[in-house]
This record gives sequence, structure tokens and C-alpha cells, in this order.
Amino acid sequence: MLARKSIIPEEYVLARIAAENLRKPRIRDRPRKARFIAKNGACNLAHKNIREQGRFLQDIFTTLVDLKWRHTLVIFTMSFLCSWLLFAMMWWLVAFAHGDMDPSTESTTNSTKWTPCVTCVRSFTSAFLFSIEVQVTIGFGGRMMTEECPLAITVLILQNIVGLIINAVMLGCIFMKTAQAHRRAETLIFSRQAVIAVRNGKLCFMFRVGDLRKSMIISASVRIQVVRKTTTPEGEVIPIHQVDIPVDNPLESNNIFLVAPLIICHVIDKRSPLYDISAADLALQDLELIVILEGVVETTGITTQARTSYIAEEILWGHRFVPIVTEEEGVYAVDYSKFGNTVKVAAPRCSARELDEKPSILIQTLQKSELSHQNSLRKRNSMRRNNSIRRSNSMRRTNPSLIVPKVQFITPEGSQSASET
Repeated sequence: MLARKSIIPEEYVLARIAAENLRKPRIRDRPRKARFIAKNGACNLAHKNIREQGRFLQDIFTTLVDLKWRHTLVIFTMSFLCSWLLFAMMWWLVAFAHGDMDPSTESTTNSTKWTPCVTCVRSFTSAFLFSIEVQVTIGFGGRMMTEECPLAITVLILQNIVGLIINAVMLGCIFMKTAQAHRRAETLIFSRQAVIAVRNGKLCFMFRVGDLRKSMIISASVRIQVVRKTTTPEGEVIPIHQVDIPVDNPLESNNIFLVAPLIICHVIDKRSPLYDISAADLALQDLELIVILEGVVETTGITTQARTSYIAEEILWGHRFVPIVTEEEGVYAVDYSKFGNTVKVAAPRCSARELDEKPSILIQTLQKSELSHQNSLRKRNSMRRNNSIRRSNSMRRTNPSLIVPKVQFITPEGSQSASET
């Protein structure tokens, strides 16, 4: 008997499977836009086809600082090893040229006054050990220089100078890598999401920023930029068009006192790129808001910069951040577990332009929210009242001691009447 799969030709099976797959609806996710700045502040930018690679060697110190730690440690180790081997070869050549490697010199040393350039250097291994002792200033007393060879004195001076330069560059590079400014930015945090809500009668874009360390950021300032793809009237396409937007600050200067988490506010007015965007249009916008926090580290005096960005999917319309700073026993306490928590508030769904043209929209929105709030309070109170009545009735049914007994009253005529109190 033939097998079942051999009865039906393979061409027919493949055609049927393809037809079934075509009939099934396929749900494809919307392709996510590439971010210019990641949430952790890293720039999402790849440099390709750089032909002038020699420019990086012209600024060798910055190149060494920008390298990864494993590459820096390899370069640090190889620079010392190569310098030790190079000068070990030079010391070996000096000793060989002077005749210190000849075994016959050992027998003549006791009879005549033979003075080598470097004592106890009779092989490349001893020359390598002497090179390490010279450059690292370790003296064991077995090998030492003499006044016999002026060339050896010149090599000694040259090796000391080269060793000092290598020490200065390598140690300075490691110090700069450990004290880089972006390390301090790791403790500067931003809220995961931004919000758009009404503040002081205006639509505002808001986010929260905080510092986890007690050491402050001096002269901290916040800048906001909008990055979007634009096309000029001449037809030129600008893929990354950056526009600065103002930050609402009650102070005359742009500096903020970042001693506690702050809510940074941008009023959406005529100067704002968000002026014509409504709640329905926000999800369709291809824009990215970049937040840059700059300041001077109090402990080191180095300028640091922390960055993050918000795309359209990370902006909540009609929300507000919950308060996280409370006063407890005379001390202001910050609850960082609620750092990014938001609550829904009443906010018009129209754009800021429509809100400026029709101020009555804001009044109607607030009135509707007030009515809905009152209705919710009434429903909540009625539910509580009904629950309390049901609870009391159930307690009376289950507890017979709470039932009031009937009492009989006798009138002067002698008739009895029963009543229940």
C-alpha cells in the first residue's frame, strides 16, 4: 500500500499551503522610528565611510580615552612591555659592543682592572631585567652602571625620559576614563514618560528630572530640542532638523536648583513646534523631543551632561505627575518609587492653537470633569451607604442577641397591648 504522502503530489500540497497562508490576515506592527537619542542618553548614530582615519591619531590622547577598557588595558600593558624589550636590546648591544659578553673577561677581571659598562649583564635576560629596574626605578643592587661607557649613560637618560612620558600618558588616560563626566550622569534620572496637561490655563509639555546623589549639580540648566524630518519650500529634505523650544522657568536665568526632583515645563504657545498638534494627531507625528541637562559636578568641577528623548508613543495626553516630596518629622522626604507615576486629569483634546482661538473649550472641559467628579462622589457615597445598610441587616440576621424583644404594656382598663420598640 502506498504511503499517504505519496498519493498527493508535492506541487499540489505546496500550492494549497501557500493559498491558505494568503487567505489568513497578517497583522504587521508599525515599523518603529529610529531614535536619534536613546533613553539612556546614547547617540544612535553610526559613522561610516570615514576615509581620513589619520585625524584620530592627531588627537591620540582623546582617542585613547574614548577606547573601551579592554583595549586601553591592552595598550597600557603592551606599551610598557615594548619599551622594556626595546631598551633591553639596546643595553645588550652596548654590553656586546664593549665586550662584556666575552667569557674571557671574567678571568681577566680579577687580574687586571676590567670595568664593564653595566655589571652582571652577560645575557639578554639580564639586560631585560636591568631595563625593568631602570625604567621602574627598582634597584636590587646586583646590576649597576659604571663610568666606563658614555653611550650607556646616554641610553639611561633616554630610557628615563621615555618611561616618564609613558607613565604620564597612560596614567592620565586611566584617570580620565575613571573620572569621565558621563559617569556622573548615571545618577541623573528622567521620567520614563512625558505628559501634556493644562497648567495655569495653558497646555504644557512636562517631564520630571531628579538627582540621586546628595552632591549637587552646580549651575544646572535644561534644554529641549525637537528633532523631526522636514522639507524646505525649495524641496530640500532635512532628515534631522533640530529646533530649540523654550523652557518655562520663573527665574530670570535658565539655571535650576536640582536639590529635589523637579517637573520641567514647556508652555505650548505660538513659538512651540507642538502648537498645531492635537491629541489625535500626536500618535501620527514623526517627532522626537530631546532633553539635555548640563551642569558642573560639585565634587570634581567637571562639566557633565545627561540626555534622554521622548517620542510620540511616550507622551501621555491628559496626565499629570503625582507629588513625591513630603515633609516627615521636619525633613523633606522623596519617594522615588513614584518618580514616574502619573494620574489622569481633565485636559482638552484639541491643539493649543484651537484652545487659544476658542477659550471656551477649556471651560467646558473643566465643567464636564467637575460634573463627572461630583457624580462619581455621589455614586461612591450611595454605594457606601448601601453597603453599610446591608452589613447591618446581615449582622442582625446572624446575631439573634441584636433582635429587640416585644414588650407588653397593661392599660388601666386591664387590656393588654403589645408593641415593639
